[in-house]
Amino acid sequence: MNIYFNKEDAIQISVGAFALGVPVAFSEEAWQSAITLPTLNLFLIVGLSLVFLGLYAYQGIFQHRVQTRLMAFFLRIFIAYGLTLVIVALILISLDKFPLFAETALALKRMLIVAMPASIGAIVVDGFDKED
Repeated sequence: MNIYFNKEDAIQISVGAFALGVPVAFSEEAWQSAITLPTLNLFLIVGLSLVFLGLYAYQGIFQHRVQTRLMAFFLRIFIAYGLTLVIVALILISLDKFPLFAETALALKRMLIVAMPASIGAIVVDGFDKED
């Protein structure tokens, strides 16, 4: 079994990120927590997101067989998280809650907070059609 990344995978990741990103992005709680959340906690959020992306990819997509496909494994996690960040940024822009140029730090914090659940949605939807 070889795991390739194609257009279908990108679409699945985008849809999954959108599905779980939208409800959180509409939450004023997420907007406000970005104001007070310490930087250390942001690193924890990103770290947890990447760990759980990795766990799901390892179990659900690669089915424990990553030894000979480490590059594909890490690339899939990187692409899933990167696409999630783009989707979340687009959602926040559409809600006028992404002040990238006026308040860059706040915009990035909001993006990372919303990306946590969105990234899980992204990787789960991506893993739906994986077969041996």
